[in-house]
Amino acid sequence: MYSIDEFTPWQCLVLTGKSRWFTVKDVITFEPVGHSSTRITYTAHFEYRYGLEAIASRNETALRKMGKASLRGLAKALADDNPSPSALPETKRKDSNLIAALRCFTRYGYSRGRKLWRPMSTDISGKHIVLTGASSGLGYSAAVSLLEAGADLTLIIRDKTKIESMQASLEQATGRCASAVELADLSLLSDVRALADKLHAQAKPIDVLINNAGALFNDFAETQEGIERSVALLLLSPWKLTELLLPLMTGHDATARVINVVSGGMYTQKLKLNQLMMEAEHYKGSVAYARAKRALTVLTELWSEQWREDNIVVNSMHPGWADTPGVQSALPGFRRLTQRVLRSAEEGADTIVWLARASEAGLVSGKLFLDREPRTTHLQSATTESTEERMQLIPWLNRTYENVSTN
Repeated sequence: MYSIDEFTPWQCLVLTGKSRWFTVKDVITFEPVGHSSTRITYTAHFEYRYGLEAIASRNETALRKMGKASLRGLAKALADDNPSPSALPETKRKDSNLIAALRCFTRYGYSRGRKLWRPMSTDISGKHIVLTGASSGLGYSAAVSLLEAGADLTLIIRDKTKIESMQASLEQATGRCASAVELADLSLLSDVRALADKLHAQAKPIDVLINNAGALFNDFAETQEGIERSVALLLLSPWKLTELLLPLMTGHDATARVINVVSGGMYTQKLKLNQLMMEAEHYKGSVAYARAKRALTVLTELWSEQWREDNIVVNSMHPGWADTPGVQSALPGFRRLTQRVLRSAEEGADTIVWLARASEAGLVSGKLFLDREPRTTHLQSATTESTEERMQLIPWLNRTYENVSTN
């Protein structure tokens, strides 16, 4: 077990590790060399118990070898030159088998995936990230990790009463708060427009937009603008917000990123535009949710093609089966059945953070990710949409939006 004793950014890191047999103090110092290099010095001081000093002294060569291996690992982690992400052959095999693919949604899938991850050391200090749905669950967990990495966060939440407690919780967890918190009910297109206007007025370029806000509504209802709530919040909202914020994401030296948070539930549904807006008598919350997320996944691919020359990458991710407040309230039966294998919110949010932060995540666009790997968007051929349906999605969104705007 290691603890951090001292940390001076860009200069020194001191850690103490304790085991049954010894205590070790690791001192890592960083010294500038010229304008573009850094000398890293690593020293380990061991204190042994039970008279083990004599044995350890005879193994000095092995200890030095271990120290050099640690330095090589550190150098690799800091190099930040990972290749473009691609699915492993084993992952492709699992994606071709429904049961194996579903097992990847569990905490066991997460545990398997993380063993293969490459180090993530990209510096995102000062990067402006806009994150919707940040007050709980995946959004809050992502906010914590992004703040820890130095990001400049603008958080979008719906409930004004949560601002103070959320900021206090973030500060306690990370030592930092979000630089801005904006209020918006993203199920209302009027609020989406108002939010976009406010962000444009600030004239602050956006490096990453994370469309995470969402909820599963078990009961049918329409918003005050006359749109079924699932379609309004899960599809129309991220579509329109992203389109409106596009000018703040173009013209960057670095690649801007859009991350759409979808759901494994979308694997059960096919994009059919005439079935997106469900009627009250046929409404089922989990189906409405999955259909909207399927459409958002297709939209991700369309945007990727559309903005390829604009230095914007667009990817989607699904968190697997995570134990979030949304699952607890909307899917209690599912939670009871799967509780032992559910991921934590932090585990579910990991790929959001990776897509926002990792250099290699900016090398691909139009992909669906789970556990930092590109995954298939269809586990069954029956859910594959036609080319015509794909091409009609954005016109359908525009028509729906225009109907709201003119009423």
